[in-house]
Parts: sequence; structure tokens; C-alpha cells
Amino acid sequence: MNNPINIRPMIAADIELIYRVFTEHKIRKPLDYIIRCWDQNVIGERITLLAFFQEQFAGSLHLLTTSHYPYFVENGTPEINDFNVIPPLRKHGIGNCLMDAIEKIAFEKYKTVGIGVGLYKSYGSAQRLYAKRGYIPDGRGVMYQEQPVTPGDTVRVDDDLIIYLTKSKP
Repeated sequence: MNNPINIRPMIAADIELIYRVFTEHKIRKPLDYIIRCWDQNVIGERITLLAFFQEQFAGSLHLLTTSHYPYFVENGTPEINDFNVIPPLRKHGIGNCLMDAIEKIAFEKYKTVGIGVGLYKSYGSAQRLYAKRGYIPDGRGVMYQEQPVTPGDTVRVDDDLIIYLTKSKP
């Protein structure tokens, strides 16, 4: 039986497809952001993988060679970033296939890979996926906009409230 999931690197011709499908599914990714991601792929700052399920675009995942998170930068840890699977196509193993492929690429060059995950309910599936895949907290606590949240701080619960996790090469 053929695997209905295909993973491949992004190419320039994918820009419009990604924008259109994400927009149709209310995944807010401005066109200029997608173009910037492509430009970063060209210069080697980012690797973007795309997933196709039964030949239709199903999601994407990025590997930043240099993270925006200071602890990862200090330790030379690349960051898996901006993970999206089209909502009606979830629960088909697409996310795991994307993670398998990006980890394979990362572990060819690095001993450790990192990822950040949000803390509210919408991130619950991602939190569980990362734990099942062996990611553990980096021990730095919760971050807001890549900066530590200290006891007594008041922060907004939004996409910038994150805990960072790492996984070492098997």
C-alpha cells in the first residue's frame, strides 16, 4: 500500500499554494511572511518542509538554523518552528511525518534540536506530540517573547507565551 503522505522541501513555486491553502483554512500567514521564508531557505537560514496528503498540500514545518530564542542561539541549537497541519487533515500522521523528516535533517548536523510550544489549549495536541517524541523542557521555565517570565510577572496568554523543549540525537 502506498503511503498517502509525501514530504518534500519547499520550492519557489509553492509560495502561492501555501498562501492560498493557509488562507482558506484561516491559518494566518501573510504572503510576505511566506516569501520571506522562501528567501531564508535560499540563503540557508531556514529549511521548510511541506507535507502532501493524497497529493494535496497538508501542512508545513520549518527548521531555523539560528533560533530567535537566546538560549538556543548561545548553544548552537537549531529550532523547529512554525508547525502547521491543515485542520481537516489532522489525525492522519502528517505531523509525525513532518517531524520525522525535519529531525532527520537536523540530526545530520546537530546533537540537539529545540522547539517552542504555546501554553494554552490550542497547543494541547502539539504539547502531547512533542512529549511522545521525547522532547523535554529546557529547564529555563516559561518565556514571553523569548524572555524569561519571573515570579510575580504579569504576561499576556497568547502565542508568545511559550515553553521551550529540546531533544538530543538518538
